[in-house]
Amino acid sequence: MLAPYSWLKDYVEIDIKPKELADKMTMSGTKVEKIEYLGKEINKVVVGKILEINKHPNADRLLVTKVDIGKEVIQIVTGAKNINEGDYIPVALVGSTLPGGLEIKKSKLRGVESYGMMCSAEELKLDINNLPKEQIEGIYIFPERLPIGKDVKEVFGLNEAIFEFELTNNRPDCMSIVGLAREVAGTLNKPLNMPNIDIKVKKGSIEKYTSVKILDNDHCFRFTAAIIKDVKIGESPKWMQERLAKVGVRAINNIVDVTNYVMMELGQPLHAYDYNKLIENRIVVRKALPGEELTTLDGIKRSLDPSMLVIADAKKPLGIAGIMGGANSEVDENTCTILLEAANFEKDNLRQTAKKIGLRTEASTRYEKGIDPNLTMLAITRACKLLEEINAGTIVDGFMDVYPNPLNAHYVNVDPEWVNKFIGINISSKEMANYLESLGMEVAINNVLKIKVPTFRQDLKIPEDIVEEVARLYGYDKIPSTLMSGVTVLGTKTYKQKLEERVKNLLVSQGGYEICTYSFVSPQSLDKLNIPEDSKKREVLRLINPLGEENSIMRTTMISSMLEVISHNISHNIDEAFLFEIANTYHPTKSNIEKFPIENKYLCLGLYGNVDFFDIKGIVENILNELGISKYEFQRLNSLSFHPGRSAQVLYEGKILGVLGEIHPNVAENYGISKRIYIGEFNFDLLNQNSKLDKKYKTLPKYPSVVRDIAIQIKDNIPVREVEKIIENQKSPIIESYSLFDIYKGEQIPEGYKSVAYSIVYRNNNRTLTDREVDIIQNKIVLDLQSKIEASLRE
Repeated sequence: MLAPYSWLKDYVEIDIKPKELADKMTMSGTKVEKIEYLGKEINKVVVGKILEINKHPNADRLLVTKVDIGKEVIQIVTGAKNINEGDYIPVALVGSTLPGGLEIKKSKLRGVESYGMMCSAEELKLDINNLPKEQIEGIYIFPERLPIGKDVKEVFGLNEAIFEFELTNNRPDCMSIVGLAREVAGTLNKPLNMPNIDIKVKKGSIEKYTSVKILDNDHCFRFTAAIIKDVKIGESPKWMQERLAKVGVRAINNIVDVTNYVMMELGQPLHAYDYNKLIENRIVVRKALPGEELTTLDGIKRSLDPSMLVIADAKKPLGIAGIMGGANSEVDENTCTILLEAANFEKDNLRQTAKKIGLRTEASTRYEKGIDPNLTMLAITRACKLLEEINAGTIVDGFMDVYPNPLNAHYVNVDPEWVNKFIGINISSKEMANYLESLGMEVAINNVLKIKVPTFRQDLKIPEDIVEEVARLYGYDKIPSTLMSGVTVLGTKTYKQKLEERVKNLLVSQGGYEICTYSFVSPQSLDKLNIPEDSKKREVLRLINPLGEENSIMRTTMISSMLEVISHNISHNIDEAFLFEIANTYHPTKSNIEKFPIENKYLCLGLYGNVDFFDIKGIVENILNELGISKYEFQRLNSLSFHPGRSAQVLYEGKILGVLGEIHPNVAENYGISKRIYIGEFNFDLLNQNSKLDKKYKTLPKYPSVVRDIAIQIKDNIPVREVEKIIENQKSPIIESYSLFDIYKGEQIPEGYKSVAYSIVYRNNNRTLTDREVDIIQNKIVLDLQSKIEASLRE
């Protein structure tokens, strides 16, 4: 935001230099990015009057002139053709400097001495947009008589410092000269002097001229209108044009310039409509109709849709609300009556509309950050006052003001003692109140400060916000440095964090690499995984503003993310890997999809290369053992994402901890993978809830164990878990453990059968076992296997 030093001084008495003011503003929280000193490259250039013009004795294309510069008359040789005796011109004296570093010296042109140079607008870096051609190409001629010898920087308003403020998004009130002046007043502890807005209205009634109707109160909070008749279109005053130029706004005509001036001054955008171009002379604020189009003031025809708010008359749109008006209601040289608008629109809808049509303006920039709806009446009254002062028209009595739900000031209470303690200072309640009142707040002092926060400060909502205001005006640099008090303790990790770290360390020790993937995935990922249509994993959270279709939903399973990574690695010639990730999946809340989603933490494993099902099964068993989870069970898994017969789910006390197995070949193909891929996905929250990290230690056994191996042939469709159940059902106290060590299919094994081999460990903790005791249990196991699953013993 640009702010001229002289414009700020209209509202605050400033008695310090620009650099000092910039430093103070930055320290009080309103950062000055830089200061531009206009005319700093122009020195010793004054107003001169041409007294005589004579032909050069030695050159037909040169002229010899006598120029009065106040203190003396000097001789200047020039080649300009657009000058006449009596003209007032800018004169660069000997020893002067011009933009670009040009230094003027005494010279001799074709034998005649010249003691200076007449300047063009381009040489002085002036705005040439509104100059006649001869002045652009020749010497600049002042349009009026001026004091001879006066510094041209004062004439052109170049003796000025322009501040460039870096504003934060929560301070839209500072996107105006008055808003910044209020900050200056607070910083310097000076009063703010608001501009005079008293106007002389003529008899008549605005109700006879127009009406305003808001059909969408959710997106238009207020609409204020005024009628100005007997309009005289022309140039705005020079002072107004200069001020607008200093803040980067080009002068157009008196009506448009006044609307821009008030926007820059107060922060409220205004727009003027040619009253006679309005069908039925009325205003309707509504959503655009399907298929409607509008050619905006920049000459571009824009397609509208029903999400966009428009300002319309009885039949057609006149402008895109808060962004730009339409060419069909533009003020031109034939305009005699205007309808002036000051409105307030909902910022999010306006921002989305500006993005859709690809157009951002000074007005939309302010609306997007949020403007105080109570500003419209002040702004439109100020504009009418200026139009009256420059004799641009006659103000019709009254204003049309539609304000369905007025915004009122809110209150915040703070304890002065708490404020002092919070900041680390010791100031009185009165001093705190003075700081806050200098920023436009009203403060009642009792045991607490009861602060009435004006509607233009919607960023002040809680006591901590008030603390910040007091601290920055008191001066951050004045707050004494103190050591932190209180007892400090070492931080510690939660049980769940320790558990997660333990699992990660275990997986890394087994050769695993941790990966980190996005929580946003493509909707097609569910199809690629063959997820059934009625699966809960199809109930997804969709992003309102996704980066793209491929990142438009929150994942409900981590398997797709793991397969994407594996596919990427394989395509980059990484032939084998063991990967893992612990992260969240996201699921909508059933009662209200608008509420925060349910986040479940999962562990995902991914293996490929020289591995098989038992590799990933072993890793899972190691994890469960590390977490102290025993007596879990592997059951056959029925899932379209996994290979039938090469996958399982892990149950513990009736709860499914997770799944593991070989990915179905069709799913792998969907990800461009031709290798066998083994995936595991486990609910980490359930692992956490059922973990037992406290280990119980016991002494080494005193008596030896007896190990017996058993190899049997069973039908291929019988899970090995059935074998294990038979071993467990013996319920013998001397069976210490068992383990599967071989599964075989091939030669010597009939088709449709497989060979499985177990090692069973026997031990008695009180004595040495005899062979007979072990044989009894071992033979019982063989008989049960033969009778219950038709197993045959292999020699």
